[in-house]
Amino acid sequence: MDLSNLRPAEGSTKNEKRIGRGTGSGRGGTSTRGHKGDKARSGAKQKRHFEGGQTPMQRRLPKRGFKNVNRVEYVPLNLGALEALVQKTGSNTFDVAALVAAGVSRASDKIKVLGTGKLASKVSLKVHAVSASAKAAIEALGGSIELV
Repeated sequence: MDLSNLRPAEGSTKNEKRIGRGTGSGRGGTSTRGHKGDKARSGAKQKRHFEGGQTPMQRRLPKRGFKNVNRVEYVPLNLGALEALVQKTGSNTFDVAALVAAGVSRASDKIKVLGTGKLASKVSLKVHAVSASAKAAIEALGGSIELV
């Protein structure tokens, strides 16, 4: 056996469907496209959202709500998570770079400290925002907060 003897397995290949080659071919005339209609035309292509002329979904559903382009999104950091971070790293000073390195947020995110959970350690933070309850809890333990 060599490369010149290779053949595909029996029944694994079929002849190409040759359309538009006259009525004797059995696929002449309308060339398997049916009679008239949009899909019988050359260059016919429908949009992904086309629903056959029915009023499309994006026009049937009511428009609601509002997206404020000036909204500032923060990644929350609770006091309980901060205490766990202190226990895990052994450090009690955190800036944005240290929190990114610890996996709390990405470098492009803004971080806000929230007052949920218990904080038992004195910490000093440099973050983008802090809630009033979190600030009170941190300062009660002798810690400090600096806004970036």
